[in-house]
Amino acid sequence: MNRLINKLPIYERNSKVFQELMKAEELELDKIELDIEDLKKQLFIDTATWGLDLYEKELKIPIDLSKDLEERRGVIRSKWRGTGKVDKYLIKRVVDAYTNGNVDVSFNGKIVIKFTGIYGIPTNLNDVYKSLEDVSPAHLDIIYEFMYLYIKDIHEVMTIEELENTTLDKFAF
Repeated sequence: MNRLINKLPIYERNSKVFQELMKAEELELDKIELDIEDLKKQLFIDTATWGLDLYEKELKIPIDLSKDLEERRGVIRSKWRGTGKVDKYLIKRVVDAYTNGNVDVSFNGKIVIKFTGIYGIPTNLNDVYKSLEDVSPAHLDIIYEFMYLYIKDIHEVMTIEELENTTLDKFAF
C-alpha cells in the first residue's frame, strides 16, 4: 500500500478512505504484475507452460497433455529448428532439442544418430522419430545407436556387490 499512498498529496495520505482505496488498488496492481510476469514466461519455449498450446497449434503439432512440459518443449524446439537445408547440422539441431546436445550425427549413405549422453534408449525416442520423419529425405535410412552399460565394462573396477549397491547415475556423463 505504501507505494501508492506515497504518491498522494500529504493531506490525503492520512485519510482512511484513501488508504482503503489504495490498499484495494495495490492488490489489483499486484495481480496484474503477476499476470504480466506469467505472460512474459510464455514468450519463451523454455519457460512456457499454458503457452505451449499456442506454439503447438502454430506449428501444427498435435497437443498431447499426457506428455510432461519438457517433452512438449522438446517437440516444439525440434519442429522450430527443423527448417532449412537438410544436412547433418540440421538433423543434429532437431535431435539436440530432445537430448540437450548429447548426440552425434554422421552420414555413410544413411543417417547415423548416436546418443552419447545417456545409457539405453531415450524416453522420448518416438518424438525424435516423428521429428526426423518430417525433415529427413525419404530415400535415406536412419540408424539409431544407443550406449549400454555392460558388466564387462565395469568388471575390472567394481565387484558385483559394489555394483548392486550403485545407482546408474554414477555412470552418467
